Amino acid sequence: MNRRAYLQISFAWVFALLVGAVILFLAIFASTKLINTEQTTQDAKTGKEIGILLNPLETSFESGKTTSLTLPIETRIYNKCNNQGNFGRQIIQISQKSFDKWTETDIDVGFSNKYIFSDRYVEGKKVYLFSKPFDFPFKVTDLVYMTSSLDHYCFSDAPEDVYEEISDLGQENLFTKDCPDNDIHVCFGSGGNCDVVVNYEQEYVKKGADTMYFEGDALMYGAIFSEKNVYECQVKRLMQRIENLALLYQDKAAFVSAVDCNSNLDLEGLGNSANILSNSASLGQMNNLVEDIKQKNDLAGCRLW
Repeated sequence: MNRRAYLQISFAWVFALLVGAVILFLAIFASTKLINTEQTTQDAKTGKEIGILLNPLETSFESGKTTSLTLPIETRIYNKCNNQGNFGRQIIQISQKSFDKWTETDIDVGFSNKYIFSDRYVEGKKVYLFSKPFDFPFKVTDLVYMTSSLDHYCFSDAPEDVYEEISDLGQENLFTKDCPDNDIHVCFGSGGNCDVVVNYEQEYVKKGADTMYFEGDALMYGAIFSEKNVYECQVKRLMQRIENLALLYQDKAAFVSAVDCNSNLDLEGLGNSANILSNSASLGQMNNLVEDIKQKNDLAGCRLW
């Protein structure tokens, strides 16, 4: 009898332990799913907040404007770009640190009218966003440069215009003097210990083995702050936008010509050149046409823009 009672008690305990283990597993599983769901929601929310934050930067007529985004936890903002469709797409994906691990999410927040230049991802609790208008030959859009507060850029021997713009901007991770240690050294011209080399005269930026070409300061900053793949994709998207804007200005030119106001601008040629541009190395081939259109429009009695 004693042995049978002992077996019954043991079985009851084993059964209770098994049930408890199952309940505990289900509770942990449910909590993990809830945390992951909430984290995914938070990641998507952060991505949309970044998009909203970009709007004030795009409505300013200033030559350059900066703002910052402070996040509650360590965050990675992935900059993704594709050039499919009429305007391509700017895509932001967020990953945040939770229990010493980076969250994984397949939720993308996309915009067809944003152009962000940065590394493949920017990491930290504070992110700076600096914008500048891009004209080619008309205003195309505002470009946004995204950097982490953890990355300090030191601009050496910059041209006066660039030096003054960086100084006036007052962005806390951009320096023209008294640079901190372990900075990202941006050299204009030749120099030692350079992480980024800018040839301002020949209009290209070298970062390691990568060379990116630019026209104007707006794209120069894009090349300085960007990974090559991101930069080239955004340049292609800008050309898609130029092609579409050229068509609109062609229609406007046809309208004003009806009242004896002929602009005589080769907008069709501009649109075709933008359409066939394959990478930034071809930007220089468009420059003569762009400058010709700009000068003719500036001198026209009825300017199109």
